[in-house]
Amino acid sequence: MSVVALVPAAGRGERLGYGMPKALVPVNGVPLLTRAVRGLFESGHVQHVVIAAPPSDVDQVHTATASLAPAGGAVHVLSGGAQRSDSVRLALEHALRVIPDTSIVLVHDAARAFTPPEVIAGVVAAVRDGFDAVVPVLPVADTIKQVDEAGVVVSTPDRAGLRVVQTPQGFRAETLKAAYSSGIAATDDAGLVEKNGVAVHTVPGHPHAMKITTPFDLAVAAALFSGGQR
Repeated sequence: MSVVALVPAAGRGERLGYGMPKALVPVNGVPLLTRAVRGLFESGHVQHVVIAAPPSDVDQVHTATASLAPAGGAVHVLSGGAQRSDSVRLALEHALRVIPDTSIVLVHDAARAFTPPEVIAGVVAAVRDGFDAVVPVLPVADTIKQVDEAGVVVSTPDRAGLRVVQTPQGFRAETLKAAYSSGIAATDDAGLVEKNGVAVHTVPGHPHAMKITTPFDLAVAAALFSGGQR
């Protein structure tokens, strides 16, 4: 049975200011997408990676990632959709059609290019242990305030029960397929599954799984990983 990772990477990434798809923006000379795909395979648990790329950059994405698959593995590149959820849906449909023994599906952000392989392995292990949906998380370090439309604080949630969610998010293939067939909308895949009535389990995340979305994030990553890590 195959573990397949879906990487929605069709976003243009205007906030990074590079004039190219965010997934292809380099950190110390290596594109974010290349690092993310490499980490998925280095976990030792992923056999296939399906990338939903910008339609105009499918060939470039294929060139950047095709050689990363180990023996017996494969990278699949297809045109993504207008929204992230569209790209995940297209990648999931491709996986279930082309890789019929898909049993576990991961959804991973290319912007979390430095996610340690052990985090990926932990997500897969938890799904194999019987959980339908699994997300890596970190405790919330900051105080969180809920505000109204005027910006006035209305409550201060107890951060002891709050978590920051990272990727990859892992699912039984049928669980994610059912969620995407439900017509429900959510901001992430775990939220979609949760709204569809499925309990979402958590495993420890890692600070290195930071999401790179701004020039500041890019500079931090370049400084942290200047020693050649992935």
